[in-house]
Amino acid sequence: MKITRGLFLTFEGVDGAGKSTHVGWAEELLRSLGINVVSTREPGGTKLGEKLRELLLHEPMHLECETLLMFAARAEHLKAVIEPALSRGQWVVCDRFTDATFAYQGGGRELGYEKISVLENWVHPNLQPDRTWLFDVPLSVARERLNRTRDQDRFEKEADSFFERTRDVYLQRASLDPDRIRIIDSTRTIEEIRQELKEDIEYLIRFGDN
Repeated sequence: MKITRGLFLTFEGVDGAGKSTHVGWAEELLRSLGINVVSTREPGGTKLGEKLRELLLHEPMHLECETLLMFAARAEHLKAVIEPALSRGQWVVCDRFTDATFAYQGGGRELGYEKISVLENWVHPNLQPDRTWLFDVPLSVARERLNRTRDQDRFEKEADSFFERTRDVYLQRASLDPDRIRIIDSTRTIEEIRQELKEDIEYLIRFGDN
């Protein structure tokens, strides 16, 4: 019997937007609905990727080195976790993917899009998420939430202007690809957000593989 390819779902947003609150919940919801799901994150997702994550989050480095390491971790992640799971018919829920690189390195760090696009076309030319939920809040809300959390990594410590540029790129990408990227107003209550996500997930289960 032919195995239907699984769906690839990603969660995006600036630090403090609230996406991580919902990743585990979405995984459990999918399981409760009979979906075989793999939950993972970027950077990370593999033994090598987690080591690279520690470097990326805590070690100062040149912007191009940072971007290349992001894609090195992503290449390993794709080959070891994401692509095999999708080919087995499993759904993959991933906390960040290449949209984050365009937003953070391309926008926040002002690398631009050209070099990132080259790496994207090399590392995953034929794969994009089937659905991306972009959690969006005003910068003031994101910063307030971050200030209430754990010790911050080097991205979370960036200036407000960095996060404004990052958010702008996220929103630009959503406007260019509204069928894939759904903006989630993350200023609402957790219950309201999860109801919206639940409705979209149920839609994907019904129609996502058509």
